[in-house]
Amino acid sequence: MWKQFLSKLPRKSSKSDASSGTTRSHPINNGTTSMNGNPIQRTSSGNVVPSRSTAVKRTASAIFPSSVVTSIEPLLLFKDVPNTEKQNLFISKLNLCCVVFDFSDPNKNSTEKDMKRQALLDLIDYVDAGSSRFTEPMISASCKMFAMNLFRAFPPNNRSSAGGGETEEEEPMFEPAWSHLQLVYDLFLKFIESSSLDAKIGKKYVDHSFIVRLLHLFDSEDPRERDCLKTILHRIYGKFMVHRPFIRKAVSNIFYQFVFETDRHNGIAELLEVFGSVISGFALPLKEEHKIFLWKALIPLHKPKTLGVYLQQLTYCVTQFIEKEPKLASSVIKGLLRYWPVTSSQKEVMFLSGLEEVMEATNMVELQKCMIPLFRRISFCINSSHFQVAERALFLWNNDHVLSLVSQHRQAIMPVVLPALERNTRSHWNQAVLNLTQNVKKMLSEMDEELFLACKTKFEEEETRQTIMEEKRRMTWERLESIAAFRPVTGNTSVLVRPAIAPPVVAALS
Repeated sequence: MWKQFLSKLPRKSSKSDASSGTTRSHPINNGTTSMNGNPIQRTSSGNVVPSRSTAVKRTASAIFPSSVVTSIEPLLLFKDVPNTEKQNLFISKLNLCCVVFDFSDPNKNSTEKDMKRQALLDLIDYVDAGSSRFTEPMISASCKMFAMNLFRAFPPNNRSSAGGGETEEEEPMFEPAWSHLQLVYDLFLKFIESSSLDAKIGKKYVDHSFIVRLLHLFDSEDPRERDCLKTILHRIYGKFMVHRPFIRKAVSNIFYQFVFETDRHNGIAELLEVFGSVISGFALPLKEEHKIFLWKALIPLHKPKTLGVYLQQLTYCVTQFIEKEPKLASSVIKGLLRYWPVTSSQKEVMFLSGLEEVMEATNMVELQKCMIPLFRRISFCINSSHFQVAERALFLWNNDHVLSLVSQHRQAIMPVVLPALERNTRSHWNQAVLNLTQNVKKMLSEMDEELFLACKTKFEEEETRQTIMEEKRRMTWERLESIAAFRPVTGNTSVLVRPAIAPPVVAALS
């Protein structure tokens, strides 16, 4: 900004033609600028009057530092210069756009901002036209401009640390410089998508360092910026095949840091959305690297408390793996059981929703490997005192594929599930849960009535035996207490002291 300020000060004029009586076209030669940024001319009499019709080059040079305006006037239109000069004009416009402005004050540098915006629009039109291939200087200047405008440090997050990023209840925070950033992102996307860009040359400038800094931008709190980044990352992944392993590794590191260190990141949903399409394009058989990504990066993403923000995208990625290689289903289900929430009912409902989609992609053979621990967990959910958890678990039986899996393995599953249904029938407080429980019991009875009655009888016998054991235990403790009460206290003998029960009035007063 100091350069911009100094460039506006009057400079010493060079020798001029005394007989011409006119000013030169360049502002450095006998010129200055008005307060609003418009160029000013001097007449032969020495009076200063604003110029209303000056050359375009003079306007840009008066506003921007001389280091920015190089070789050719950047505000010229591409149609106004010969083809041999379009490359220089392209680079000149990019250099002008490298100047970054402060948007906290909308009235500050308004003229310069308008010029930069017009230059960005011209660049977008030129790249979109695709009239010629990009040379290496053009690619280098483009990547420099993208880096200058996009790569920046974000302000500290002042929101509650418990939120772990943007949630449904929080209002998104918007980037004040979005009017320029949006144009830069549009230009970046068209630049990457353009057939004029040679990937062999482009990979030298869109390198590992560039990609890491680009991935850092996914932590932006502006959802519009993350949406643009999502599309650009997908195009980079498709354009530069040599960078694909590095991108997968870098994104895995972001997931690791989010799960095991910070528990806060704004762009997990967008990154997962990109990888949903990436996973669908994996060749078969799957590489060991891809399976490790599933086990060590995707499955642990079920752990953070902000799971609801990206659950849909995460479930899609996981089911894509199962559809690619059905043998992974049992390990995915075991991973879900490993991270199953025990203190958050809201997360438990989410897990049940994700589990249903995984079960839909699971075949009979893979279910056999994990069906006992799986349906034992479902039984615990059926007996949950939180009615939403119990309802969501009972809704699983409305899924035809899940019901088919249960029917095929009913000999092993029904003895696990039926006791939970019977306990609900006897003691659950919620009427909706009671009605759903009766419906599921009816389904199981119609599926195999003989097995249903046998399991019910076995449950009742277990209940009776448990009641008898509890009664024996109670009587044993009473007998021990009575023996201890009559035994004399000597030395360090432990004494059972019964708590004194105060009368109701005394207790209330105390």
